[in-house]
Amino acid sequence: MAGNTEPLSPRSKLAVTAGRAAAAVSRAAGRGSGSVIGGKVALRLDPDLLARLAQHLDVVLVSATNGKTTTTRLIAEALRANGGVVSNALGANMPAGITSALAGGSDSQYAVIEVDEKYLAGVARDVTPKAIALLNLSRDQLDRAAETRMLAEHWREGLSSSKATIIANADDPLVVWAASSSPNVVWVAAGQEWKDDAWSCPSCGGVLQRPGDDWVCGDCGFRRPVPSWALHGDYVLDPHGSSWPIQLQLPGRANKANATTSAAVAASFGVAPQVALQRMYTVAAVAGRYDVVAYENRDIRLLLAKNPAGWLETFSLIDPPPAPVILAVNARGADGTDTSWLWDVDYSRLAGHPIRVIGDRRLDLAVRLEVAGVDFQVCGSAQEAVATCPPGRIEAIANYTAFQDLRRVVGN
Repeated sequence: MAGNTEPLSPRSKLAVTAGRAAAAVSRAAGRGSGSVIGGKVALRLDPDLLARLAQHLDVVLVSATNGKTTTTRLIAEALRANGGVVSNALGANMPAGITSALAGGSDSQYAVIEVDEKYLAGVARDVTPKAIALLNLSRDQLDRAAETRMLAEHWREGLSSSKATIIANADDPLVVWAASSSPNVVWVAAGQEWKDDAWSCPSCGGVLQRPGDDWVCGDCGFRRPVPSWALHGDYVLDPHGSSWPIQLQLPGRANKANATTSAAVAASFGVAPQVALQRMYTVAAVAGRYDVVAYENRDIRLLLAKNPAGWLETFSLIDPPPAPVILAVNARGADGTDTSWLWDVDYSRLAGHPIRVIGDRRLDLAVRLEVAGVDFQVCGSAQEAVATCPPGRIEAIANYTAFQDLRRVVGN
């Protein structure tokens, strides 16, 4: 348990108060939760506030390209078996948003914090985490985020002096290379569906060989470490050889992998796998993701997919043809303005589904679907897309701001 510390200084208290006021004004103006602007105001008044707010907490950081928000939620639920938890549950994962979240956790024991990949090393330096979960690294917003190996190198350098327990995915070579600089690593066999960013060795640049579930560099010998935790079908295997059933309301293999990593994190704080997994079952949706919403005599399931790896996982979740699918893509600041990633997604997997295409970049997506040989219809709005689908179930897959747009339309 984190030790007791001195109370916040008058300056820090003023910063927290000012941040809350700024957030309240933002909410009143209808500009969202206000967590980011509130955190920015607070940090402007006290640049060391993030570290001060974290000093009494046992902090867990979660970072990855995909699965951060869901895994953060699962870990938070598991740790609530031991005590109070504060978390940035809505995904504001840069320093300002994290600061706002921690400002509400004065009575908590734990902080479970999702961190944007680019900011992980800096946040880890500020908050002195007890554990850091590293899930995966894959190509994402090319106009904002660094190339994946550069991100892995940034992680490797930033975490080399960390005293935290690193819980890392043994199946992702980039994550393994990044985590290997740390003295205390717990390896988890969580799987890696998307491999297109991990064919070359991050250590020497050689070609990785992938015999079965293993991987190894034929040039320098860099290889998959032996995991102590593993996802095996519908079970978590713990370091003692015991298997624990995974029963989630959240769909798909990726969420079973998230649950496996979450169980390993919870165990490092003394929460037994059986208890942790039972608590994870209570999570039915995460910030609207996976929700099924009744709208215009249809049941619309809302699925978020922000990059090629995320789209690949999402395609495995949807109902089989002829279930209608709405695809929505924007390219605003939060999404990344470069849509070249569309060409890395195998949209031929949607063959047989009636497809409706919406969003700011619907024409870019339409060209991609045309090349993939998939039938589709371009619609001017979400309302039009829904109206052209028959009553019943609709699968809606959207990237970040398109997902928020869709939630506003269907009332979720």
